[in-house]
Amino acid sequence: MTLLSRVLGLIRDVVIAGYFGASGSADAFFVAFKIPNFLRRLFAEGAFSQAFVPVLSEYRTQRDLAAVQSLVNRVAGALGSVLVAVTVLAVIGAPLLAALFAPGFYMAGGEKFTLAAEMLRITFPYLLLISLTAFCGAILNSYERFAVPAFTPVLLNLCLIGAAVWLSPLLETPVMALAWGVLMAGAVQLLFQLPFLARLRLLPVPQPNFRDEGVRRILKLMLPALFGVSVAQINLLLDTVLASFLQTGSVSWLYYSDRLSELPLGVFGIAIATVILPSLSRTHAAQNPERFAQMLDWGIRMILLIGVPAALALALLAEPLIATLFHYGEMTDRDVMMSAFSLRAYAFGLLAFMLIKVLAPGYFARQDTKTPVKIAVKAMIANMVLNLILIWPLDHAGLALATSLSAFMNAGWLLHGLLKEGVFRWQPGWGAMLFRLLSASAMLVATLLLIQQQQGDWLSAELWTRVQWMALLVLAGGGAYLLTLVATGLRLRHLRG
Repeated sequence: MTLLSRVLGLIRDVVIAGYFGASGSADAFFVAFKIPNFLRRLFAEGAFSQAFVPVLSEYRTQRDLAAVQSLVNRVAGALGSVLVAVTVLAVIGAPLLAALFAPGFYMAGGEKFTLAAEMLRITFPYLLLISLTAFCGAILNSYERFAVPAFTPVLLNLCLIGAAVWLSPLLETPVMALAWGVLMAGAVQLLFQLPFLARLRLLPVPQPNFRDEGVRRILKLMLPALFGVSVAQINLLLDTVLASFLQTGSVSWLYYSDRLSELPLGVFGIAIATVILPSLSRTHAAQNPERFAQMLDWGIRMILLIGVPAALALALLAEPLIATLFHYGEMTDRDVMMSAFSLRAYAFGLLAFMLIKVLAPGYFARQDTKTPVKIAVKAMIANMVLNLILIWPLDHAGLALATSLSAFMNAGWLLHGLLKEGVFRWQPGWGAMLFRLLSASAMLVATLLLIQQQQGDWLSAELWTRVQWMALLVLAGGGAYLLTLVATGLRLRHLRG
């Protein structure tokens, strides 16, 4: 389901690139969409879920269904009331928010800033709707109903594709259609999940109660977690702020390259993290430290097996990928080259982004949110310093590279903390695992380079020629990687948690 969602998200971005390219109006939309999306990842996936799932798992393990239902109702009321207040304030103060998150637009003045503020008024209520959707999804994930929350983002992608294709030609300002598509998607996604919660007999009936024991515990865990697992999102938002000062197109180039790096991160990194957090939480509640360490070790191995080849492929095939997916309509040759520049910088940090998704739950499952927040703050400060150093020689790609370097610092500190506390211990078999990984990665790189030498100019090639060339690269590279893993001894039993 996650794979389907991410692939459709890629199709969505292809459609947006074809209709709006890397224009000023596209820059304005990406800012208006990124602000509620960023806050969603703080309120919902980044902080709330990491605090809510361990407490819910404990209630499920140690208490009856009535206690779980009461917790769900009170959390729904508390979360909903806070989000309503934030949404009302944001809609009223949309120009101030737009100026805060895209100061370059504000200082330049003109239509781009006005358009971003107008679209933000439409897109911001998405935060309320999608955060409640994530709340419902966290309950479903805690009860091993992974498919429904994983499928839900498909509806966002369908709404945005429909808005771009059918609604934009009807509006005086075509890009406004995307803003309305975002708002519609929030409502559709929330309504979609409610029947599945009803089947579990956990349909929320909001009852705001900030004094409830469970709510207070979640809030206590959530406050430091606001920075914890979401540090990558904060870094990306800082990139947008600084990119708003650069030449027109910089925000869009970063967006398109980030979306491509998000594909393997979302399909595999977030999927593994989604599965591992409830399992780690239950294992911790059952007081089984050996199994806890084994599950973390499994998660890291899975990330390496997927993240290393994905990063190598993104770096080697940056221009071909962006040309094949986005080089149509309003997307120019220069846009492809500039987006590829930042894609290589994001590809460098892909492995770190994925490792953070698995290492952070090692803390959150034990209801330790203070340690990750300290690490996250250090990484964020490092990112700010690197941004200022690298933006001048490398422009927008310097921002992407700074994000990647700070992500490696974050992942390294998280791993060091887990090892130091004795929570994570390396399991047997790492020598053979690394030999297989390095051998298969070398074969992947050799295969891609060999085939690329035989291919022509991607920018001038026809659509179907690009598709055929890319299909050959994907199949040959992926096949070489998998066959080498099997030839060096990897078997299905090695992939089981």
